[in-house]
Amino acid sequence: MSATTRSVGIIGAGIAGLCTAKIFKSFGYQVTVFEKEADVGGVWSASRRYPGLTTQNPRDTYEYSDFPMPSDYPEWPSGEQVQQYLESYVEHFALIDDIHLNTRVVSADWGEATGHWNVITELGRSTGREVFSFDYLTVCNGIFSVPSIPEYRGASRFVEAGGSLCHTSEFTQLEDARDKNVLVVGYGKSSCDVANATVDISASTTVIARHLIWKIPKKLKNILNFKFLFLTRMGEALFRYIRLQGFEKFLHGPGKPVRDAMLNSVESVVATQLRLREIGLHPEKPLETIARSTVSLVTDGYYENMISGRLRMRARVEIAELLAGEAKLSTGETIPADIVICGTGWHQRTPFFSDELKSKLTDSQGNFRLYRTMVPVGVPRLMFNGYNSSFFSQLNAEVGALWLIELMTNNITLPHPSVMNQSIDERLAWTEARTDGKHSKGTNIIPFSVHQMDELLNEIDLNIGVFKRFTQWLMPVVGPDYKKLMARLLARHKTPYPPKNSFSASRHAPKSLR
Repeated sequence: MSATTRSVGIIGAGIAGLCTAKIFKSFGYQVTVFEKEADVGGVWSASRRYPGLTTQNPRDTYEYSDFPMPSDYPEWPSGEQVQQYLESYVEHFALIDDIHLNTRVVSADWGEATGHWNVITELGRSTGREVFSFDYLTVCNGIFSVPSIPEYRGASRFVEAGGSLCHTSEFTQLEDARDKNVLVVGYGKSSCDVANATVDISASTTVIARHLIWKIPKKLKNILNFKFLFLTRMGEALFRYIRLQGFEKFLHGPGKPVRDAMLNSVESVVATQLRLREIGLHPEKPLETIARSTVSLVTDGYYENMISGRLRMRARVEIAELLAGEAKLSTGETIPADIVICGTGWHQRTPFFSDELKSKLTDSQGNFRLYRTMVPVGVPRLMFNGYNSSFFSQLNAEVGALWLIELMTNNITLPHPSVMNQSIDERLAWTEARTDGKHSKGTNIIPFSVHQMDELLNEIDLNIGVFKRFTQWLMPVVGPDYKKLMARLLARHKTPYPPKNSFSASRHAPKSLR
């Protein structure tokens, strides 16, 4: 990669796309961001914000390193508040003119003869198209790009009879549930949030779940914030990483009884606090299985509504068939259903790439083959950021962007393709084994978010200090811990900090993006 080339196209204006644009711009690159929605935010966009949406993380663990969330935000901000925060980020770092909203990327291909990425975009629903040329292309459209809805038998008949079938991200108007029989599929956070939001206005709300997972209270015993257990280095170290280092060797070696006792203690507290056996929702598997996907927080009021009978739940069942105004379950039971809302996951898609290029990015199972979760093998000047499901998505994206800066300026060199492929194979195999195949097509790094950051930062000799890393063993990892990293890298590049005309003093969302 040449240090003299300076233009970067960025696809997606979510958490990863925005901080990638801001960091690249700070280092002198000309950035152009394409966002298909009418606002910035990605999963927090108004177009896909379901009722009851809040962050999984407490506020101080979900903010950018150099841009704190407003102090009057609650500990778990709402989806709308997060989107407003991201709009403020855009204005604060003068990114407004660099972002093309309502702009869909139709195609993106590498011009071998020109040495540039050619990007064709389409504005809104118009047929008018525009062509761009970039030295680099960075994909930040996220791993939650296309809603996944099961193909239920009888779905067309159900819809023709007046029923509604949608994904949680498509259920954006709570009033649509008024006086309706609501059936929510899934037991993840989005399913529980949506179901709980509808109980006050629906005729009935029922949740069905094929599998039960552990749900973690925001505060254990209503006292201890979960972030002190799971959003620390100690929390990560309780789960076995692909390579053990330092104290982790003790926890998974001679100290394993101590480690097991810690997890068993938390498991007992959670089961008792949520009365899981009493209500028939105990997962009947160890708490450490949360490492296979994610920590799913308890939705405020969910279990209380279940116990009171306002919310019904059918566990270990699935929809066998949709009928007119009804759903037949795998148990043979039939329940009323006017609206079926599916919290059934996502597909990761790059529809703007040719089939030939996609074959270089993914394997036969659709798993993304990305070195360090960011760079494909054998594709010039193509990068990904945010393709790692993480507890600290904003920090992982910031660190990823800093690593990419060093790659673009030749301060780090990629290994030989055979070495990169070997590393990718090893990680995919390990991920497949530890998650039982539930790894978002190879993009899930939970619960090893900090491990990922450490590896990238160590590779570019830019990690936070030893003392700060030590305190993170017992205290939650928060944005400001990483605040000085970009300034240090800018100093290394002898670039003034902050870059001239990059910042704005305003902390309010720009009117042009509302």
